[in-house]
Amino acid sequence: MNEQIVEPAAPSRALALRPIKLSGQLTAGALLLAGLAWVVRAVWEVRLAVAGEPASGPPEQGGGVHRPLNALENSYHFVTSLGGGAALLCVLLFISWLWRVRDNARVLTGQAPKYAGIWVYLGWIVPVVNLWFPRGIVADAYRTTAPGRKLPVSVNVWWGLWLIGMLGGVGLVYEDSTDEIIGRAYTEVWPLLASDAAVVGAAVAGAFAVRAVTAVQVERIRQGRREGAGTGSG
Repeated sequence: MNEQIVEPAAPSRALALRPIKLSGQLTAGALLLAGLAWVVRAVWEVRLAVAGEPASGPPEQGGGVHRPLNALENSYHFVTSLGGGAALLCVLLFISWLWRVRDNARVLTGQAPKYAGIWVYLGWIVPVVNLWFPRGIVADAYRTTAPGRKLPVSVNVWWGLWLIGMLGGVGLVYEDSTDEIIGRAYTEVWPLLASDAAVVGAAVAGAFAVRAVTAVQVERIRQGRREGAGTGSG
């Protein structure tokens, strides 16, 4: 009777589990790459501040008038473009990883996720819920996979620093154009550097959070395989 209950579940679990180790490694690496891109961005903002605003004024001169950019300003545009590419890669890998840990937690435990799948995407952009849903999905996957274990501090640090950047309209979600940011670097660089620091911190903490959640799932999957092998040999 017990065999009829347990044995059919094993094949479906094996088929439903999604590889997570490589996805976690790539996502953590992408987060660190994005953090490095923002370090470079901060360096260029310091260079702009040290160089000082040209006599011709800021690039964005109002009324739709834009003056020609100098070499340093052009290079800042290039740096921000590279940073945007790194951020996009990070987003794609993180979303893919988030789907995997969410689905694996359900397969490993049989518990339904706390958040519907659509929130893996919309949780980042829908106002109000974007203040906690993404963190909630990560936390739910961890707690479901490793019940009784304390949520890693890195998860809360990552999310707190992300919110600083998002709510400040800076960090990864700049509201100003690149030319407007150049103008701010000339006149008020410290707020820009503070937001860059928040992004870098969030990226580093996020990499640790991804590694922690990935590690418990890898551990749980291996444990399940060992138990399955033991049952089979018995």
